[in-house]
Amino acid sequence: MSTRSGFQYVFGTQSFHFSNLAELMAKASPLRSGDVLANVAAHTEQERAIAQMCLADVPLKRFLQEALIPYEQDEVTRLILDEHDAQAFQRISHLTVGDFRNFLLGDTCTTEVLQSLKMAITPEMAAAVSKIMRNQDLILVAKKCSVVTQFRNTIGLPGHFSTRLQPNHPTDDLTGIAASIMDGLLYANGDAVIGINPATDNVQQCSTLLHMLDDVIQHYQIPTQSCVLTHVTNTLECIHAGIPVDLVFQSIGGTEATNDSFGINLALLAEAQDAALSQQRGTVGQNLMYFETGQGSSLSANAHHGLDQQTCEARAYGVARTFNPLLVNTVVGFIGPEYLYDGKQITRAGLEDHFCGKLLGLPMGCDVCYTNHAEADQNDMDNLLTLLANAGCNFIMGIPGSDDIMLNYQTTSFHDALYIRKLLGLKPAPEFEQWLQSMDIMDKQFSISDAIPAPFAKNLKALQNH
Repeated sequence: MSTRSGFQYVFGTQSFHFSNLAELMAKASPLRSGDVLANVAAHTEQERAIAQMCLADVPLKRFLQEALIPYEQDEVTRLILDEHDAQAFQRISHLTVGDFRNFLLGDTCTTEVLQSLKMAITPEMAAAVSKIMRNQDLILVAKKCSVVTQFRNTIGLPGHFSTRLQPNHPTDDLTGIAASIMDGLLYANGDAVIGINPATDNVQQCSTLLHMLDDVIQHYQIPTQSCVLTHVTNTLECIHAGIPVDLVFQSIGGTEATNDSFGINLALLAEAQDAALSQQRGTVGQNLMYFETGQGSSLSANAHHGLDQQTCEARAYGVARTFNPLLVNTVVGFIGPEYLYDGKQITRAGLEDHFCGKLLGLPMGCDVCYTNHAEADQNDMDNLLTLLANAGCNFIMGIPGSDDIMLNYQTTSFHDALYIRKLLGLKPAPEFEQWLQSMDIMDKQFSISDAIPAPFAKNLKALQNH
């Protein structure tokens, strides 16, 4: 039963009370260590089940009437409510959260219907419905949510699966980075982006890396885009200095306070987007923002306002979609077991993140990963990778040997991308696929060549000599 003072549910001789929508959402969340750490999780599985039953009866309209963080206090809340498509919402305005789940799973809810509703669904609505869905529900609905973006190639088409080639190096050694780039390209990785996390994060080092990436892409005429994952203010300085910047990267969160902890706000993101657009470096499109997120970032910054971590994560997607990004990546297990304890929690979070992002109209990828002190292993990551690929995930990471030696965590390898493409008959981005064939890296049956292409062989010898 819903009342002005919250939600009341009587089960036998027991009475359960949830004081507001935020508490109900938190208690309805599947178990994860971050919510326990924040003291917002359900205390028992019975309480969690009751909260999910109560949440299923909440009208979608209530999320427009009861902001989880007050409108006056948070610019993310203002963005979400100000951008809400009230006209499109009429199609689903009569539904409860439970009805919404049934609607999403129904055969009449097609890709076209979901595309028309993406601005009618708030992040909180997406988070709420995900909390009462099984893993198979999250996969099935996400599969319907086709989101296609373009810069120098086309990412997200049905039947295609892309990768970020991540050639990180603990000292930003250009030879080591170049070797990883060549290795990844020879395994047909890198169509989403060739993206480096700099070990030394300053404008001078980022400029050096950006010039190198641009030289590689231009020399081999690779239809892909580059990115140095530095703070957006560094990227702005590079753009103003005439450095070749393709994508603008930034980590984002679901509350104003979280973004403030990252040293950003919405105005700064808009400024960076405008600066990058002015360069006109895209050839087939101008989606050029690259955002990374992850459950637990708001809690770790003490900026969650008492919300559960998955709801905060969904709100981050509300930030992302206003900037028409090329890529959005949930780095699902990176923050550590304090927030997602084991393989089961990481798997659930990855499916939730992908579902919520896709439902909101975002080109979602996932860094299928874990830290070395989490209760998880590579078999857990194989399972999540396989589930996400079946759910229509746009891209994953590609890293030598699955081991990022700079960031010191475990993720997916170049070979993992080959596995999932072979298993499900998926192709790289079409423009990148044509390039791979022209370079004799991959044939028309999508088999990888055993030989090193002539254009690469000369440079490989130079790297060996170096």
